[in-house]
Amino acid sequence: MAAAPRTGDWAPGRPDFALIALAAALTIIGLVAVWSASFVIGLARFGDANYYIFRQFIWAVIGTVLMVVAMRIDYRIYQRYATPIMFITIAMLTAVLVVGVEGNGAKRWIGAGDLTIQPAEFAKLTVILYVAAWLQSKGPEQVRSWEAGLLPFMIIIGLVAALIILEPSLGTTMIILVITVTMFWVAGASLAQMFALAGAGLLAVILLATLQGYRADRLAGFFDGESDPRGHAFQTLQAVMAIGNGGWHGLGLGASRGKFFYIPESHTDGVFAIIGEESGLIATVAVLGLYVLLMFRGFQVARRSRDDFGTLVAAGITTWITAQALLNIGGITRVIPLTGVPLPFLSFGGNALAAVMLAMGVLISVSRYSRDKGGYTDPHAGRRIVRRHHR
Repeated sequence: MAAAPRTGDWAPGRPDFALIALAAALTIIGLVAVWSASFVIGLARFGDANYYIFRQFIWAVIGTVLMVVAMRIDYRIYQRYATPIMFITIAMLTAVLVVGVEGNGAKRWIGAGDLTIQPAEFAKLTVILYVAAWLQSKGPEQVRSWEAGLLPFMIIIGLVAALIILEPSLGTTMIILVITVTMFWVAGASLAQMFALAGAGLLAVILLATLQGYRADRLAGFFDGESDPRGHAFQTLQAVMAIGNGGWHGLGLGASRGKFFYIPESHTDGVFAIIGEESGLIATVAVLGLYVLLMFRGFQVARRSRDDFGTLVAAGITTWITAQALLNIGGITRVIPLTGVPLPFLSFGGNALAAVMLAMGVLISVSRYSRDKGGYTDPHAGRRIVRRHHR
């Protein structure tokens, strides 16, 4: 893989406005969905129907600022600082295990009260930047080497995955594995390496999913939920029933019955079921369509990138958002076992929303320097030169 020109050598073009529109549409839909899904639990827990939507709105504003700033920064600067950013991420993930805030039997946050940070959410982006920089520096020949490519890759990803699984968070670990393996393939990995990674990853997920009680319950709820509808299969069956109750057009905004404590955490993991119940099949298909469009545009940005680092970053971010959406929706619709991951843009969770909007900003930055946009800056004359690309 060839090294990219220095930052400043390329003049930025226009951003991908379709990506901006998709991020805006999903964020707005998410705010409406969180408001409708959370007011009952907000009243019950805090005596405030607007408790969750107020916080989600604040984080949406923060995320918008992060996205705008990131899309205006030349993405290649992250290649230079990928290693220190990765060290900071590992330090924060370690701090979570030592001094983290515990909630629902897991340590995933640093801070106190409402001022908390969930490093695992931002780790998805920092891992993408670090792995992209590392793979770009190797080149296809070294990537295809088992000693210089696969083994160091597994050690790097294994360290981050181990820190996250200890929180514990199997869903986030699975997403990071899917992201990085996809990037490894894009960088030129061989089929034999991919089969080895797939086999090792599948074995690890099966072991982790069956060794801990609540994960085994989720598997039981998926395969034989009807045998215990009020126990381990309660969330899965209630989510499917809620979507079925919505029919084609839904019961109407705010009219969901599932959010009255039938769907646990309906404003986070189960928000897609509330959308289906209140807005119907047409709305859920439309939401799926937005994710498909985002995937299509994101991989287009990856394909049109001028350098390998941009290709890998764009592919990683696009894989993150679409894979996480599929894991959440698949679990809620009982296509796959529940994983407990939030739905990007739509689920309640300030850190998750800010992290994914920051990642969108980086993806849009890559789009500004694509082969069919902008040009390069002559460092001697100090002027912009536009090159036209013929297809």
